[in-house]
Amino acid sequence: MGFIFGWLPTEHYVRDIFLLTLSAAIAATLMSIRFYLRITAGRCFTETKMEGKTVIITGANSGIGKETAKDLAGRGARVIMACRNLETANAVKDEIVKETNNSKILVKKLDLGSQKSVREFAADIVKTEPKIDVLIHNAGMALAFRGQTSEDGVELTMATNHYGPFLLTHLLIDVLKKSAPARIVIVASELYRLSSVNLNKLNPVGSFPAAYLYYVSKFANIYFARELAKRLEGTRVTVNFLHPGMIDSGIWRNVPFPLNLPMMAITKGFFKTTKAGAQTTIYLATSDEVANVNGKYYMDCKEATLNAAALDEEKGRKIWEESLKIAKLTPQDPQI
Repeated sequence: MGFIFGWLPTEHYVRDIFLLTLSAAIAATLMSIRFYLRITAGRCFTETKMEGKTVIITGANSGIGKETAKDLAGRGARVIMACRNLETANAVKDEIVKETNNSKILVKKLDLGSQKSVREFAADIVKTEPKIDVLIHNAGMALAFRGQTSEDGVELTMATNHYGPFLLTHLLIDVLKKSAPARIVIVASELYRLSSVNLNKLNPVGSFPAAYLYYVSKFANIYFARELAKRLEGTRVTVNFLHPGMIDSGIWRNVPFPLNLPMMAITKGFFKTTKAGAQTTIYLATSDEVANVNGKYYMDCKEATLNAAALDEEKGRKIWEESLKIAKLTPQDPQI
């Protein structure tokens, strides 16, 4: 047709049209993927009220922890925000109180990377709280490429994401048992599939890239949750764990420049919002559907499957035994 009107398309014109069409197709595909991820994300529809319930949420000052605290406060729960940054936590507390009209929100200091802080927090809870209905292990950190060691000589990602929650659960277990029926909810991650837990390097200081250790810590969460559920069978304290989805949250803030630029584009474009990411945690903390479920893995508010390695009960037992040593639990501490 161009020839009929006395004009032939140039090579540059054809190339530009091709690139424009390709860009439009890619954009349409990405938008479709984004739409699919949004509509298939699980949502907690339970309207269970939580008046009279006491809930502890670690890392409740940001991300999905903040959204979980806000939702449970809206249901009437007494929420204890266990956070490292008290200034941020108190600002979030004020926001939640204003939004939910629930003044039963407390902020307490907890640094899961410090065994001293974990013990001080637990001692305060045991002294002041007659019951704990739900304990939510939400706090987590991803150090990216900055390997660090805790004050206890433990690799900091593992200390915060695994050994801190492991120690805290032991120190609060007697209160949880007295409060039965009670629930423990552990935020793990599907990223566990990218790693393995080396029994000879359970305190992997300087052994692996720090970014990889986040995946390892999430695998350790799964072994911990399954072994804990087995040990608490019959106590009416249930343990379930979850993958919240890939979340646009502060946990990725330690990704260094220039890798943070494409990471930012991906998180903003395709990851779940923090509100969407909190849905499975809320479901496991509140729903009557899982009141008697124990030791199961959930994703998008539905039970999900684990790989064969995660089902290795003997390895889970060995990790538990070594974790007792690294977390420095003593015979005088509560036993599970």
